[in-house]
Amino acid sequence: MNPQQPGQPPAQPPHDPSKPVAYDQYGQPLYAHPPQQQAQPQPPIQPVSEQDAQRNVAEGSTAPQVVYMTRAVDPHQQEVSPEAAAKHEESKRRYPHLNLSDGEYVLSAVKRHPIGLVSIWAVVAAAVLIIFVGFPLLINSGAFLGSVSLSASAVMSGGIVLLLAAILFVLGGIIATVIYQANRFYLTNESVIQHIQTSLFSKKDQTISLANIEDASFRQQGIVQALLNYGAIRLSTEGEETTYRFNFVANPKKEIDKLNNAVEAFKNFRPVGDD
Repeated sequence: MNPQQPGQPPAQPPHDPSKPVAYDQYGQPLYAHPPQQQAQPQPPIQPVSEQDAQRNVAEGSTAPQVVYMTRAVDPHQQEVSPEAAAKHEESKRRYPHLNLSDGEYVLSAVKRHPIGLVSIWAVVAAAVLIIFVGFPLLINSGAFLGSVSLSASAVMSGGIVLLLAAILFVLGGIIATVIYQANRFYLTNESVIQHIQTSLFSKKDQTISLANIEDASFRQQGIVQALLNYGAIRLSTEGEETTYRFNFVANPKKEIDKLNNAVEAFKNFRPVGDD
């Protein structure tokens, strides 16, 4: 037993936190530190196989489990029927510029109605007529030059200029024709592809899945469109409120009926045919 050193307070025994150190006015014990319960360590969750997990469910076990699911290294390839594969190869041969997925083939390739070319060549014809008829008549009448006479070289130079102008108008008409006819509307068994070309060096493709098409309709205005049976078709997609239009479509009712049938078949998981 160690003697107590003089001048030091007597040593206190260690306090037991489970025993009170004082009492309140109602006689209830006060604790210096409330006793804390130590959390019991949880056993680690053992991973089980998928077969064991199914067996536990069948036996009514509700214990938490970690299930390891197996997955194939290569994703499952959708089976394509021989008929669809043959149509896919035929569409790739006829339309090499289209990006078609496996089993996708073209049901309809819609061209613009030839009526749209009338306005193009009407402008070209009017310009050429003015160049070769209007200017010579104006010069010969004397209203343009008055009493001034033109030499043979001046007349020849003027004729060359007019000829070059006429050639430029004709080339412009040819380019406008190529651009007009390059715009196409393709309906496949999976999507709608619209090829848009605004110039010789400006073109783009818009692809819309049949699953995203909410509404498809056509419109004919005026007696000319009704007599020549052409008009515009309109598509709207779900969610984005985006509208797509394709003008100068020959027989628009037939094309929109075919499109609506394809959309309905695709959304109901039925084969999309070309009927």
